[in-house]
Amino acid sequence: MSTSPRPRRLTLITGAAGGIGQALVARFVAGGDRVLAHDRDGAALAELAAGYDPDSVLTGTSELSDLDALRASLAPTLQTHGPIGAVIANAGSAESLSLADTSADSWRRDVEFNLHAGYCTIAAAIDGLKASRGNAVFIGSVNGLAALGHPAYSAAKAALISYARSIAIEYGRFGVRANVVCPGTVKTPAWQARADKHPQVFEDLRKWYPLGDFAAPQDVAEAAWFLASEQARMISGAVLPVDGGLMAGNRLMAAELTLEPY
Repeated sequence: MSTSPRPRRLTLITGAAGGIGQALVARFVAGGDRVLAHDRDGAALAELAAGYDPDSVLTGTSELSDLDALRASLAPTLQTHGPIGAVIANAGSAESLSLADTSADSWRRDVEFNLHAGYCTIAAAIDGLKASRGNAVFIGSVNGLAALGHPAYSAAKAALISYARSIAIEYGRFGVRANVVCPGTVKTPAWQARADKHPQVFEDLRKWYPLGDFAAPQDVAEAAWFLASEQARMISGAVLPVDGGLMAGNRLMAAELTLEPY
């Protein structure tokens, strides 16, 4: 067995300046990758990159849903550092809370940023993934597995799973893998506005999680690192919840049905 180190991989991480994104950047840099951190918030991205060696974290800014702009943003890095070997499609956001407050425009925005941007991200990187037998990891959500509010966001995250599986079967002949990590509640700055309005929100949610706790951004990053690694070389088209058991079943209903502690 060869013990020579693998060539340094170029990994594109979108939504890199957010809570989960920062954890992803830290994990992939720690694993030896050169990271191309992408975010539409240029100031936050510059602050993130300042904490790393400039050869370890490169940056790019554009609208992910504009394929031509994204390709132009990535081109200088690809010319210097070669093809992208892994994509961690992490960017996402949720606007509408319920069907009642969903408009045609808010539906379009949620689907564009959470689904169409994922398509554009892979389309911009697919030549490199095929050339390097690379892989894609989408950061989805348990909202893509069950109806938990945010209907447009949920529909987009569910569609990402189907898209990942399409990549897995169509590009598998090139050695390309695609998988989805589906976090439950994760304590990130994105939750802060909700916590400010309802300080007990995390305690109120805790009862739904069989493990009685929530994932940290680092838990999501570890799952993504595993799926993007050689340890997962035969895993493709899979969905990995990182949710404290939330999607395993309804603990409270089970307790009421059986009159037993759960």
